[in-house]
Amino acid sequence: MTTTKRGRPRSFDREAALAQATLLFWQHGYEGTSISDLTGAMGISPPSLYAAFGDKRALFTEVVDRYGGTFGAFMEKALDQESDPRAGFARMLDEAAVSYTSPEHPAGCLVISAATNYSPQTADVERTLRARRVANVRSFEARLRDAEARGSLPEGADTRALAVYFAAVVQGMSQQARDGATTAELRRAAEYAMAAWPEPPARGTGRAPA
Repeated sequence: MTTTKRGRPRSFDREAALAQATLLFWQHGYEGTSISDLTGAMGISPPSLYAAFGDKRALFTEVVDRYGGTFGAFMEKALDQESDPRAGFARMLDEAAVSYTSPEHPAGCLVISAATNYSPQTADVERTLRARRVANVRSFEARLRDAEARGSLPEGADTRALAVYFAAVVQGMSQQARDGATTAELRRAAEYAMAAWPEPPARGTGRAPA
């Protein structure tokens, strides 16, 4: 009598397969990536994909989470690790210029570009990515309010407008990278963007320097 082995480990490297799925979604977006594309790149059969990751939507969610903890982690690290808020935002933009143009992976940001085109059937994907981008704006705003409280921004600075501005710069850099902008070009753009940072009043004067 033949016995069935239960709990047999999968015959593929799950992390390597997930990395391949990340590159596909990053390059072609959610709508432009098919199950056959995924199974071909991941080196697995459709049943194995469904068994390991669930459906395409569940796989994409895992990919986006993975992206946030790997390729996209530079944003939070820059803002967390710099003691001066202005330096944190400057570092974030500079590292975006490097990351978005790296030849080691598709250009730009997966979260920004993966749902540029979507159908009514995949509108939930666009909403999910939009929510992540909106959360980034809220995070920027909270950090900018903290910068104001610490005196790194002038009192009464429009922190909401600045948060939207920095989000727009990041998103624009992503698109420019996909359109062929170089690292040097985006780094220079980041320097210009930081010129919008309002200077706090000169100490002891109570007003901005002339």
